[in-house]
Amino acid sequence: MIGCIIQARMGSARLPGKVMKKIDGEKPTISYLIEQLEFCKSFDDIVVATTNLKEDDVIEKHVRNMRIKVYRGDPLNVLDRYYNCAKINSYNTIVRITCDNPFVDPILVDKIVTTFSEGTFDYVSNTIDRTFPHGSEVEVFSYSALERAWKKAEKQHDKEHVTTFFHERNNSFSILNYSSSEDLSKYRWTLDTPNDLKLIKEIAKRIKKKPVHLNDILDIFQNEPDLIRINQS
Repeated sequence: MIGCIIQARMGSARLPGKVMKKIDGEKPTISYLIEQLEFCKSFDDIVVATTNLKEDDVIEKHVRNMRIKVYRGDPLNVLDRYYNCAKINSYNTIVRITCDNPFVDPILVDKIVTTFSEGTFDYVSNTIDRTFPHGSEVEVFSYSALERAWKKAEKQHDKEHVTTFFHERNNSFSILNYSSSEDLSKYRWTLDTPNDLKLIKEIAKRIKKKPVHLNDILDIFQNEPDLIRINQS
């Protein structure tokens, strides 16, 4: 089974509670992301993996109201959280999405998952050599590769960031970077700062259709280049 695990927590140094920040006065970040991913056709299941901290109860309540599964685990060892979430749900392939990317494009997700499924890879991602905008990150890896990382990772850095173990030991894993035909890495619509939130709200005002595609956002940037300056710093 191919499962999409969304990483989410309320704790954030630069923008606390960002996953529940309202984007349009009604829906929070996590709702936008889940609604985007529900248009994907390449995986079978979605689960939100949050922490077992009291502050993340709000995430569980909100997500369950959307009829999405929740797994709760270690706040600091996200690798362990992913491993146990995948194990409990019997995923043989894992799609990793983080909750600070509310406009991740379902078409892009499907293309990367398909590339993984049609090859013999341990890990496929568009983040290794970045050519896509910040906010469109997709990572796909096998359960067996995740288990190897879970068993062998010793650095806190690897436990916190889940897939750095693959990057740093690329001789031990079959890895593919999924690249864009055009370098779009200068663009940013991820959510990490108050200015990021301001830009994301502006994008949501202008694009009402569902799902939002990467090219939709590039089109409004083309028409209104000043928008890019909102979070340029």
